[in-house]
Amino acid sequence: MAVPKRKTSTARRDKRKTHWKLSAPALTKCSHCGQVKMSHRVCGNCGFYGNVEVRQPAE
Repeated sequence: MAVPKRKTSTARRDKRKTHWKLSAPALTKCSHCGQVKMSHRVCGNCGFYGNVEVRQPAE
């Protein structure tokens, strides 16, 4: 069975993990009311998705 000959240093270990991180969500402006919302989602402010009213606005 393969066993490491030496302990992996913290610097070497952390270099591998530098690219493993979260990315920010893609935010866009609502075409109807101008509020910031996540793309491809119904606007929480006005209830529109594109030019179609999907649900009543939150009160």
